[in-house]
Amino acid sequence: MPNDISIRRMTLEDLDPVVAIEEATFARPWTRQDYVDELTRNKAARYLVAEAEGQVAGFAGAWIILDESHITNIAVAEGFRRRGIGRKVTEALLQYLSNLGAAYATLEVRESNLPAQSLYKSLGFLAVGRRKRYYEDNGEDALLMVCDRMPPADPEFVEPETVFEG
Repeated sequence: MPNDISIRRMTLEDLDPVVAIEEATFARPWTRQDYVDELTRNKAARYLVAEAEGQVAGFAGAWIILDESHITNIAVAEGFRRRGIGRKVTEALLQYLSNLGAAYATLEVRESNLPAQSLYKSLGFLAVGRRKRYYEDNGEDALLMVCDRMPPADPEFVEPETVFEG
């Protein structure tokens, strides 16, 4: 795994490469406006980007409500695949979600996407169900996967926009 990968919060300035990766990766990609809304309006949304060689090489995002989190998307640019970037950004996202109080994370993955399933299983996800005909582009089933072995939360973590009830 390369050491020159850095992970940080996604910003609006990242949207050109993020949308390009999204469009090259997914059959029904999110739009630029979808990401603008996620970053500016959805208080439950958190997104990270992975940078390598001075550019956005991948990203991951989730929604978190109380102790529940749902991973919405993870993607790596084609030229950066099979270099550990997907693993690193997913691990960072799980840590981030744990820091925000998530006790577990869920996601859907295409039944045919064996490399992604292998990555998720290696990070502690278990397949717990199937969503029939989940993907609109071809009617493929999705596996519902859950990870309840989140990394320990960093007790020093603070984020200004995080709402804590007390």
